Amino acid sequence: MSIPELTPTLLSAGHGRPVLVAGAGLGTGVRALWDDAVPFLPDFQVVGIDLPGHGASPAAEDPFSVAELAAAVARVVSTLRAAGDIPAAGSIYFAGVSLAGGVALQLGLDYPALFSGLAAICTGARIGEPQAWLDRADTVRTQGTPTQITGSAQRWFAAGFIDAHPEASARLLHTLQDADRFSYAHACEALAGFDVRDSLGRIELPLLGIAGGQDSVCPPAMAEAIAVGVRHGRCAVVESAAHQAPLEAPAETAGLLTDFFTSL
Repeated sequence: MSIPELTPTLLSAGHGRPVLVAGAGLGTGVRALWDDAVPFLPDFQVVGIDLPGHGASPAAEDPFSVAELAAAVARVVSTLRAAGDIPAAGSIYFAGVSLAGGVALQLGLDYPALFSGLAAICTGARIGEPQAWLDRADTVRTQGTPTQITGSAQRWFAAGFIDAHPEASARLLHTLQDADRFSYAHACEALAGFDVRDSLGRIELPLLGIAGGQDSVCPPAMAEAIAVGVRHGRCAVVESAAHQAPLEAPAETAGLLTDFFTSL
């Protein structure tokens, strides 16, 4: 296991404003997932961070855990601060979707001093079954990420979204097709080993759980469990969304994040 290299992407300017670090889930990129929501987040300087082998981040040669992904995010934030790319003082928030939502929980456990608040979107304290993730890792490692496009299209989006928004959905599915298959497999293995259900009570940072009302992967009950399990949690449901709320309902998702983080 090792801490992977992650590459940040500036999604919106606004130096001196509170910083919102946005993360994307397995098979997706931060630009494809968050670009439509960024215009509705004018109160923040938004910095995106891609998973290894996704979007702007380099491929990972070695396996990694969710805890090591969180360490990588913390390292990126600390590096940006040291370089003056984000303010040396002031609030930093993290909002992650799916696997990056698990990273949000891990950041709350391991790096609470670095952030002022967290949002865990379309995620859970444990996602799926370990063997299913290991099986998917084997498939993608040998056959590539295109094997996951049909299933992901069915799971990611609410009914009718692809027909109504073909460009946006195609943009996200392209990031899946282009993702490095070995990094994707490592991320599946990280999800197989991820389970912080018994540790939620140690998270003291304010945390917002956002669920998609039509999410079959991480249904609203999982966000509710997170909100109840942490010390200072809230929960909200975006009824029109499935598993990619910032893309499916950008204005509503951004509004929930803005209301929560500015209230802190």
